[in-house]
This record gives sequence, structure tokens and C-alpha cells, in this order.
Amino acid sequence: MQKPIFTPFKSNRSASTKRAIKGFYLILSSIFITLINLPFSFAKMATPHFTKKDAVVASAVPLPAPAPSPIPSFKGLFSMKSVYDSLHLDLSGLSRQAYDYALEGWGKLIEQGKILNQSVMAIVDFSQPSTQKRLYILDMENYRVLFNTLVAHGRNSGKEMANSFSNRASSFKSSPGFYITGDTYNGDNGYSLKLTGVEKGINDNAENRAIVMHGADYVDESWIGAQGYIGRSLGCPAVPRKDATDIINTIKSGACLFIYAPTRQYVSHSVLLH
Repeated sequence: MQKPIFTPFKSNRSASTKRAIKGFYLILSSIFITLINLPFSFAKMATPHFTKKDAVVASAVPLPAPAPSPIPSFKGLFSMKSVYDSLHLDLSGLSRQAYDYALEGWGKLIEQGKILNQSVMAIVDFSQPSTQKRLYILDMENYRVLFNTLVAHGRNSGKEMANSFSNRASSFKSSPGFYITGDTYNGDNGYSLKLTGVEKGINDNAENRAIVMHGADYVDESWIGAQGYIGRSLGCPAVPRKDATDIINTIKSGACLFIYAPTRQYVSHSVLLH
């Protein structure tokens, strides 16, 4: 009897199936690995490669200049002109021109960093006679009149009115313009306040002339009845003896004192008013 011929059909089919499945998994694995590495490939492409040469070139590219720091401006102080009206300073005799000039110079001196005590400002209004209370000390923070009293001018500046001025030593005249108050001391006239004139050729010789603020017995209304005007100084803005200490302590240490002279010569030569 002839033996049947062996045909391994089932075995060959099973092997083919296994190979197909294995190939399919290999394809899936390749796709999966490619998908995982795809973001890293893009990141590598997007990251520029800097060489040492590139760094030198980059440092040579000028950076934009920083914006300049704003310079403190005190032009807003000029809106304080309304304070003149709200305090009714016209009724107490203060010239509007004297007040406006005082504010203008005060603002510039603050910009220059010369005013250390900005809380007060003193104005001597020589457009008024010595018989009137022509010294005004203003509270610039709370807008109040702290003092309004008599103040003397130099004996060679005039009698009732101060109409002649000088910056020279031994002239015994007053000097107009802006001053910065300094330290206090006790001298021949008692408690006194040093003054530094800041206007060249106008009052900058004040320290050499020993122009200071001090109290004086002749700055008193009793002198008005006797001679028609109060006593006069050697050029100092002397104040009533009874008020001297309080006035000096209020405006000492870097405050502004403005002595207003309504003369074309002063106004035209004052740098702070132009």
C-alpha cells in the first residue's frame, strides 16, 4: 500500500501568520518611537546654535538707551498763586508781584536743591513803607500766614521807604533778592540768624557784610509816632524783639527769604526771575 505524501500546510500557514504579526508590531513600534522623538527634533531645529563669534557680534549690537529719569519740576507750584487770593494777602498789604516773584524764585531754588526747609517761605515786601507790617512768613504746606509783622531796612536805603540798595560792604543799605537761611547764633544783637544771598552781584556779599536777621527794639510801632517810620538797621532785615526768637526758629536751616524791591534794576538783573 502506498504511503500518503506529507504536506505541512497547517504548519507553513501558522509560520506565515507569525511573521506577519511580528512585522506589523515592528512597524507600530517604529511609528511610536518616531512620534515620541518628533517634538525633540523640532526643538533642536528651533534652538539657534551660538558660537563664540556670534556672542561677540551680539554684544556689539547697541541696546536701546534707558529712558531718562524725569527731572523734578516745580512748575506746579505756580498754581499756588491762588493761595494769594484764598489767604487774602492783598488785604494785609502784600504786593501780588512780590508774591508771584517769590514763588517763581522759590520753585527754581527747590529745583536746584538749595532749599532744605520747603515748609515755609518768608517775604519782605519793600514796596510798602516801614510803617506797615511788610514781613510775611507763609506755611507752604498748610497754606497759612504764620507771621505778619514789621521789618526794618538799612538806614541808607531810605527813611519811610526803602528805595536805594547795595551789595557793598559798609553801604548800610539793604540788598534785595533771594536768600537761604542758615544757622543761628547769639551775637551783639542777641539771637540771630545767618543769611546767604544767592544772587550774584545783588546780594551774594551778605555774609561778608554780616547781613543777618535779628531782633531790635527800634522795630516797634512806638517809633512811628515819634518820627513817622520805624528805626533802621545797618542793612539787616531786623524784626521786633518780642517776635525774633519765634520767627528765627520758624525759618532757620535752609528756608527761603525773598526781599522784594520794586525796581527795574533788580528785576532785570535777577537770574532767578528770568
